[in-house]
Amino acid sequence: MTDIRILKTRNGVFRIALDGIADAPVLVLSNSLGTTLELWDRQAQTLSRTYRVLRYDTRGHGQSVVTPGPYSFSQLGGDVLAILDALRIERARFCGLSMGGHIGLWLAIHAAARFVGIAVCNSAAKIGTEQGWQERAGLIQKGGVAAMRKLADSAPDRWFTPAFINAEPQVVHIAQQWLAHIDPEGYAANCEALGASDLRPKLGQIRVPLLLLAGEFDPVTTVDDAKAMQHAIVGAKLATVAASHLSNLEAPQAFEAALTCFLDGLPAEALRTAHSDFQH
Repeated sequence: MTDIRILKTRNGVFRIALDGIADAPVLVLSNSLGTTLELWDRQAQTLSRTYRVLRYDTRGHGQSVVTPGPYSFSQLGGDVLAILDALRIERARFCGLSMGGHIGLWLAIHAAARFVGIAVCNSAAKIGTEQGWQERAGLIQKGGVAAMRKLADSAPDRWFTPAFINAEPQVVHIAQQWLAHIDPEGYAANCEALGASDLRPKLGQIRVPLLLLAGEFDPVTTVDDAKAMQHAIVGAKLATVAASHLSNLEAPQAFEAALTCFLDGLPAEALRTAHSDFQH
């Protein structure tokens, strides 16, 4: 049974979900921009057979803290560390998609000692352009809830292939509803974080085992983006799946197979946690 709770941390309150055996190795799943922890429902069910799966609503999303923007990736990455500390988790595995993948890159650069391995999915060291993100943030700040709904209406073409949109309208609709109900201030503040962040100069510092997973049909963060990161990061592994941007929804079996292969190849170690924190 999924344990969903509001967790108090030094960085504010975050809605989290825990699945799996309390003393299993911890795997953190981090969302894309405009989605909630429900993005990972299927993966949580599958991966919790082996791992203690920890999901969370990113700052500005869902029921997590919404603070004035702009945000930064030192703040968003720091939120992950604050959640781990609040649960007394010393080390974990990490998988992030899109913005969550960019958070993973930041953690690989700045907090590698806390992670056994990191999967960066449908992401890039520089996502989009600063001007584009600033323009989107401005539209949302001006238009509020109505602008979020309009953005949700146009999201499927960025997130999924036309074939998947036609075949799985219910999945597409659910994803649109996540986006439509994100707090406008929180969404805009995350857009500003994406506009300001460029991790390309620091990729060479990464030494933690890393998987780069790309969608073959992703127009947002391309296979070429993943190959560029692989070229810059010593030992990084690359996998592709036949999907667009939200590849864990569009090609869940292939996504889980690639992620599991990477996770299974990481060093096996006992991760000390405070079990009581998970079970209360």
